[in-house]
Amino acid sequence: MVRRVAIIGAGASGLASIKCCLEDGLEPTCFEQSEDIGGLWRYVGTADCGRTSVYRSVITNTSKEMSCFSDFPCPDNFPNFLPHHQLLEYFRMYAQHFGLLQHIRFQTTVRSVRKRPDFSTSGQWDVVTETKTGRESHIFDAVMVCTGRYQEPILPLASFPGIETRFRGRYLHSREYRDTEGFQGKRVLVVGLGNTGGDISVELSRVAAKVFISARSSTWVVSRISSHGFPLDMVTRTRLIHFLEWLLPSAIMKRIKFGKFNSWFNHTNYGLASVQSPKFNVIINEELPFCILSGTVVLKPTVKEFTESSAVFEDGTMENIDVVVFTTGYGFSFPFLEDSVRSLFQHSSSLYKSIFPPQLEKPTLAIVGLIQLMGSVMVGAEMQARWVTSVFAGFNKLPPISRMMEDISKKKKQLAKGSPPEQVNTRMNFVSYMDDLASCTGVKPSLLWLLLTDPRLALAVFFGPCLPYQYRLRGRGRWSGARGAILTQRQRVLEPLRTRIVDDSLGGS
Repeated sequence: MVRRVAIIGAGASGLASIKCCLEDGLEPTCFEQSEDIGGLWRYVGTADCGRTSVYRSVITNTSKEMSCFSDFPCPDNFPNFLPHHQLLEYFRMYAQHFGLLQHIRFQTTVRSVRKRPDFSTSGQWDVVTETKTGRESHIFDAVMVCTGRYQEPILPLASFPGIETRFRGRYLHSREYRDTEGFQGKRVLVVGLGNTGGDISVELSRVAAKVFISARSSTWVVSRISSHGFPLDMVTRTRLIHFLEWLLPSAIMKRIKFGKFNSWFNHTNYGLASVQSPKFNVIINEELPFCILSGTVVLKPTVKEFTESSAVFEDGTMENIDVVVFTTGYGFSFPFLEDSVRSLFQHSSSLYKSIFPPQLEKPTLAIVGLIQLMGSVMVGAEMQARWVTSVFAGFNKLPPISRMMEDISKKKKQLAKGSPPEQVNTRMNFVSYMDDLASCTGVKPSLLWLLLTDPRLALAVFFGPCLPYQYRLRGRGRWSGARGAILTQRQRVLEPLRTRIVDDSLGGS
């Protein structure tokens, strides 16, 4: 019987996991190696802090309504897209409101997580932690790993001949990037065009002599702001659109999406993407198109090699370069897990529902927050934690190993069908994944029941944004404020904009 649960990491996933344990009558102990909560989102000004941190200027790509915990809306006066310091403030409010801090042991590093000798019957784990005063051993009934996916920077130097042997300039991974200090007047090459690559390129374009971006695949650029001024994710992450994506052929939906992307600006003209591109990525950046248009950012193809002071590209062109910034992503590794457990999953796609290693004799280990959704990972991680603790507490059960392995194989094929190679293991449709876990947990909203009992709410759930509060309408963990939060989401979006009221009584509709 699971009672004591070890939670590794006190970021967004860890905080949600603590709360879910408490809701299900479990006893959580969270180990956090730093001195505070927030994980990735707690900004530090130096790159040698021993952990990954956001850079100074970062702002969330998902809106506050689509990113908040499902029973704790962001304050009305918070902006719709949060700078890192305000997101951290929200985490502090959440932790204080639900009494989570007392369950966290700060400045405590988990060194080892190993199955106990009687694991096949007990499902228990030996956990060794280390503080400034020494090491300590613990026995836990279950473990939730909440360290996230941004752990080990990927720096593929072997793919760039000459950068280590000939190039005399400076190169770094985006993990080391904090702000524009040291880049003034430099000619900078950014390798990789994801969200981070776009953000850093735009920021550096304000101080650098010139910024170049080397991109391998096509990239579609979208704005956080929809055509009517509301956050884009609130307009596009709806059950209606999800239903249309299921109903219409993928080729038609793909053409509709690309047409929408090109309605802002023609991506082919800008050298970013074309409708025929087999491999593509979508990033969020309002400023990058203007930087390209103004010439402060220049797009280039893949780097062929580096000379002493320049980069040579596959199209034969050459540019003098002072600094190279690799925005080539992160890998994950869990060095504290014993080899026999770590070998069970090389990617999150090897996990059942991206959470449970299916081959374990007992389902007492869960990886929370490793996913990459087309939406807020924080929301997805909370739903993961709700299901995990319900399994630990005995309210829900996992299917047999054969069924879990079959589900994993099926999902791998689905993901591989329409995703770029670098995303095939993790990219998930937000509504599909949330509904899948909600069904497992018994908290998926019933549209038919809502239509019969509360038509107004049913319409808001189907046609409006797929808000986290929808998963608190029924089942265990039901929140009495969920209905009100869904019906008042528009007010919370508009509230921070009402700093100057304009009279439009004479302006027509």
